[in-house]
Amino acid sequence: MTSQNRFIVGRRPTKAELSTFQGSTVDDLLPAQLNLLFVGINPGLWTAAVNAHFARPGNRFWPALHRSGITSVDVDASCGLPVETRSEFETKGIGISNICPIATARADELSKQQLRDGGESLRALVRERKPKVVAVLGVTAYRQAFGNAKVAVGPSDERFEGAELWILPNPSGLNAHETVESLANWYGRAAQAAGITLIG
Repeated sequence: MTSQNRFIVGRRPTKAELSTFQGSTVDDLLPAQLNLLFVGINPGLWTAAVNAHFARPGNRFWPALHRSGITSVDVDASCGLPVETRSEFETKGIGISNICPIATARADELSKQQLRDGGESLRALVRERKPKVVAVLGVTAYRQAFGNAKVAVGPSDERFEGAELWILPNPSGLNAHETVESLANWYGRAAQAAGITLIG
């Protein structure tokens, strides 16, 4: 099933509506010139409903981007991604994709095979679009998708299909080890490695 042409636009989805997006997909956000590609594990149901990455209220991705100076405003993606944010990402060359495109209520609902298959698709995307930096948001998911049990948080010694690879903490509220401030530090460092000038 795909959520194509079924997105909820301009309002927050209801609990009943969210359940209908299980197994849906979300559009990648890919500017013409790609400098930095953020990669989530997979879309949540809220993200699938409004077709905006990291859209669930409480997710710390957008607050961390603003705190780091990557975005000019603190983005509220809960009703969809604002046009101004899409324009800012296009100008700066920032994109968002996922290891696995299939929406679930929780990332741990994915099978190892789904993560491995998604990892191969991500490799193909990176080969095609050639970002300077790939920032994967989730250490455990990266290990499962790419079979590298030794990878740790931070810049990696290995390249990812020619791109500089950063393994960074997942911004989900379930990741209690991180704060908005610590996430902002990591995301800002990856952005600077991609040649993006931070605000402030």
